Amino acid sequence: MKEYPLYLKTFESGELKKRINQLKEKIRTCDLCPWRCRADRKEDDKKSVCGGGYYPKVSSYNLHFGEEPPISGYSGSGTIFLTGCQLRCVYCQNYPISQLRYGNEYSFEEFADMMIELQHKGAHNINFVTPTPWIFQILKSLEIAIKKGLEIPLVWNTSGYEDIEALKFLDGIVDIYLTDMKYSDDRYSLKYSKAKSYFSIVKKAVIEMYSQVGDFVMDDGIGKRGLIIRHLVLPENISGFEEILKFLKENVSSNVFISLMSQYFPAYRANEFTELSRKISREEYNQALYLLEKYGFNNGWIQSNY
Repeated sequence: MKEYPLYLKTFESGELKKRINQLKEKIRTCDLCPWRCRADRKEDDKKSVCGGGYYPKVSSYNLHFGEEPPISGYSGSGTIFLTGCQLRCVYCQNYPISQLRYGNEYSFEEFADMMIELQHKGAHNINFVTPTPWIFQILKSLEIAIKKGLEIPLVWNTSGYEDIEALKFLDGIVDIYLTDMKYSDDRYSLKYSKAKSYFSIVKKAVIEMYSQVGDFVMDDGIGKRGLIIRHLVLPENISGFEEILKFLKENVSSNVFISLMSQYFPAYRANEFTELSRKISREEYNQALYLLEKYGFNNGWIQSNY
């Protein structure tokens, strides 16, 4: 029997419509991310920290084959790159989208049509990248897309810097959380990403995500539901991977899938910081691999750049 995405039941019950109406009010004094900037995004997007206004702003959408294997699969992930971000990472590899906010505004109908087009092209899922500032716009467009026949899983591809109350709007809607855990030291998150209390916030967010979707589940190698943690190894142990693993083991699950990335390079403004002005060494990545083994995490993916 086909396992339908979570959002179809939420739509059928009328709960999706209810949440859309609640979110429409919230963006008038926006508090959908930890910044809680209170901007009236229906009137003036220049006052919001993320740069988001009322209509969805998209940089690009396409079939993407560079995600984790069960996300990209054999047909590709239906990736939609939304502009803006609640972080200000000095080393962001996608800074034209996240920091410079290159993209175009679309109507809700047009945004829904992107999802349908990607489904028709064979996408295994709809993968929203940096979606957090756009919760209202995504859900409003999702309602339209469901009526047009959308029936593939939704991936929430996020930095992890999420507001718990906002995440609750996604319960029963998002099938797969693909979230970063970037730092375990709030001093570094503030210095390099302008994110206050990042580790405190991401820990609560990950617990909430896991409570909604549980361990990662695949069918014939294609992801259907669950939580995936991404971690980008940074030079000089800036990311503090061991503390992240301790937290996951003690508070989430030792079965959690971890994608351990070695692809760091000094993009954007990274060369302004001596410690970030180089790629990671083989030894630094091997140390992260050792920690995975030490704490008993056997599910996930590693990169063989070395």
